[in-house]
Amino acid sequence: MQFTIAKTPYSSPAARLLCEEVQAEYVVRYGSGDMTEMSDADFEPPNGEFLVVFDESGEPVGCGGWRAHGDGDAEMKRVYVRAAARRQGLAKRIVAAVEESAAAAGRKRVILETGPRQPEAVAMYGLLGYTPVDAFGYYSAEDGSIHLGKELGTDLP
Repeated sequence: MQFTIAKTPYSSPAARLLCEEVQAEYVVRYGSGDMTEMSDADFEPPNGEFLVVFDESGEPVGCGGWRAHGDGDAEMKRVYVRAAARRQGLAKRIVAAVEESAAAAGRKRVILETGPRQPEAVAMYGLLGYTPVDAFGYYSAEDGSIHLGKELGTDLP
């Protein structure tokens, strides 16, 4: 099956649908959704971007985005793939697209928060070169919260 990753407003119906689904998954895993404050403006260039993966029929099957954090970081949010589309490498493709977008906007590092009840995500981020960083954000004092980051490559001659 072919998939297309498209820049999509965070306020779009496709992005909203997928974000509602990921929040429902957080409720199952953690007992509540992600309480981090976010707005549509967080994902508007040049200070952020949201991406949606569409299948061949135009159905949204995954998403992820970044928003500016501090002077040089991009905070990755809402990396999600619907259950029916999993195990095809889409999450890795989403992360790569988020990294590429953040680097193109001049961000030097991607950071993220995740948790112990998402072992598949923690494992994937480790395989992709993400390592522990100082705690930040809404869950910075939360026991078990996992904070990871990855330096973005540069195009120096």
